[in-house]
Amino acid sequence: MEERKKIEEPVAAAFARFNEEFEASLRSDTRLLSSAIEHLLNATGKHIRPLLVLLTAEACGGVRDNTINAAIFLELLHTATLIHDDVIDETKQRRGLPSLNAIFDNRVAVLVGDYVLSTALIRSIHTGDLRIVEIVSNLGRELSEGEIKQLETADESVLDENLYLQVIHKKTASLLSACAEIGAISAGASDETVAVCRRFGELMGYSFQIKDDIFDYFKNSDLGKPTGNDIREGKVTLPLLYALRQGGEEAAPYLRMILSKDFSDTNIDELIAYAKVKGGVAYAERRMAEYRDKALAELNRLPDSPARQSLAALANYIVERKK
Repeated sequence: MEERKKIEEPVAAAFARFNEEFEASLRSDTRLLSSAIEHLLNATGKHIRPLLVLLTAEACGGVRDNTINAAIFLELLHTATLIHDDVIDETKQRRGLPSLNAIFDNRVAVLVGDYVLSTALIRSIHTGDLRIVEIVSNLGRELSEGEIKQLETADESVLDENLYLQVIHKKTASLLSACAEIGAISAGASDETVAVCRRFGELMGYSFQIKDDIFDYFKNSDLGKPTGNDIREGKVTLPLLYALRQGGEEAAPYLRMILSKDFSDTNIDELIAYAKVKGGVAYAERRMAEYRDKALAELNRLPDSPARQSLAALANYIVERKK
């Protein structure tokens, strides 16, 4: 927690304002909706995305009112996608707490997701910047396409690292890329600087998602996600992809498990153990670090400042976090 507070220091006041306005933007007089929103706010995450918006803006000239607006609508958009993802995946827990669809039902969860998404769109329009609105509109398409592509690869048991990276790009890297890009735009940065920030965010997104996927190979109740949950949903992520590629003929029984979708607890344990023995987790960790290092190289093209140092610390925090 101390490390996180230190990262926030250059934008502490702006981050406090974001938190206050983010909560206020979701308030409703409708009883059921109000109850659902209260649960959402109590189960909120680390707010990595709005912090990225604020720090990027600060590093590019300073946080403005539009920066706060951008941080809010991007976090709202992210929240809406998580609500809908939980319905699609039939997830019953998020961040160690019951998911919205587990407490209420799918009908309420979908409608709350729609409400949050609509609130995000209203906020994006309030920026009065068509460039930002265009980025957000394209982002919504990318996130949806990423979810559909992931469903396709899971249903068809596609075992291809390039397709895996395409899914990451659409589901995670595109969002963090937009956060950094919009943060720079909101601060009035030059086109060249905006491009640097866009690339920095994209590379951070790859390392962020690979880290999340690595968590699935270890037991940690704080994650709110049981070990092997991705595999149970047919999502074969980087550690197992690498192990299967390295295994040759030895991988045949594990391939059969995946293709037949025989995901019993015993088989899940075997697949996880195989990924570890064959160096899959170590490979994923190397790839994650490579993306982080490329992100830091992009970041070094910006002038040195406390905000830039915090962005570097945030990139390291993402790959070193324990949950």
